[in-house]
Amino acid sequence: MTLYPAIDLKDGQAVRLTKGLMESAKIYSNEPYELVKKFEQMGAEWVHLVDLNGAFAGEPKNLDSIIKIRENCNVKLELGGGIRDEVTIQKMLDIGIDRVILGSIAVKDPQFVKEMASKYPIAVGIDAIDGYVAVQGWGEVSTMKATDLAKEFANAGVEAIICTDVGKDGTLSGVNVDFTLDIARASGVSTIASGGVKDANDIEALIATREVEGVIIGKAYYEGTLDLEAMFKLLS
Repeated sequence: MTLYPAIDLKDGQAVRLTKGLMESAKIYSNEPYELVKKFEQMGAEWVHLVDLNGAFAGEPKNLDSIIKIRENCNVKLELGGGIRDEVTIQKMLDIGIDRVILGSIAVKDPQFVKEMASKYPIAVGIDAIDGYVAVQGWGEVSTMKATDLAKEFANAGVEAIICTDVGKDGTLSGVNVDFTLDIARASGVSTIASGGVKDANDIEALIATREVEGVIIGKAYYEGTLDLEAMFKLLS
């Protein structure tokens, strides 16, 4: 089980949202790279970055912060938010991002994502509200079921699928294990759970499935309901 501490970037700051609502942003750091350094010292192999402004704008907007993180930290970085064409994918990899997350474009143009996955390290972000895929920074809900989108990427060469239950994101109400398993089984791809993680019980429930590769840790760390350092030691 890989733990992915998460940093959401908004206006150059590290924030967390509740249920994806921008107006709910709570600031946790004015220097996001310092948080990444802390995660690295705890034992993180990966850090999950989301450019929130970019997700709504359709193009990366927190590049200065992202570059500063890369220049100051040695962990692997995966980045999502507003990455919707090959030029942007290449640009992110050129500045040192290890894996690019494609979300909204995966719904609109799955073939493009498959082509990119044949050339670059790509993860697909599947974010769902009541089982249906949410796009454009979760501002719109599509008519596609999340599991149908997951099936689209079976044997497509993507490195991972990151599945988020938007209704649980940032709520500390417990991870949606069943939803995560549905995505993992539909795709056959390494699946990373996201949304609602509160404490060690959530991590243990995901480990017990033996079918989930990783989990994204956000508010549980920032609000102190999960001892992240102890969890890294336990899993090392």
